[in-house]
Amino acid sequence: MEAAVAMPKKGSRLIIVDDAVYRWRVRHKRDRGDGWTPLRFTVELAEEPGSVLVVTLPCARPDNWRGERTITVRPLLVGNCVRRAVEQGWRPGRSCTLDVTEDELAALLGEPPRYLIPFLWGMIPEGGGIEDLPRCTQIWSRDNGTG
Repeated sequence: MEAAVAMPKKGSRLIIVDDAVYRWRVRHKRDRGDGWTPLRFTVELAEEPGSVLVVTLPCARPDNWRGERTITVRPLLVGNCVRRAVEQGWRPGRSCTLDVTEDELAALLGEPPRYLIPFLWGMIPEGGGIEDLPRCTQIWSRDNGTG
C-alpha cells in the first residue's frame, strides 16, 4: 500500500461520482526496466486530499515501447472504479488500491474494451492496420524504388 500523500493537482481532472467531487489523473511512468509498466490512475476526494485510490488496469501505459495493448482512461471507467472501491470499503482518511482484472474491465467500461496498440506513428486499434492511422505518412524503402 502506498503512503497517504495528496496527489499533484497539475494534470488532474475533476469528476463527480454519486454527489462527491473527486480529482483523478493517470500516474506517471515508472518503468520496471523491461518496458512493461501497467496503466494506473489515482483518485482522491477533491476537498479531502491525501486519501488516494490507486487503480491498476490489466494493460500497459500508452507510452510503452514494447507495443503492448493499452486503453484510453475515460471518466466512465474512473467513476465505476470509484464506486467499486467505495463498495469495497474505501473511505476518507484511508488509501486504497484497486487491481482491475481483464474480466472486470468490460463490466467497469460497460462494454468490451477497445484496445489500442502503440505504433511508430501513433496508436492502432487492436486488429487494425496502417489505414487506421489518419495522420500517418507511410515510409517506403529505397530498395523498392518507390521512395
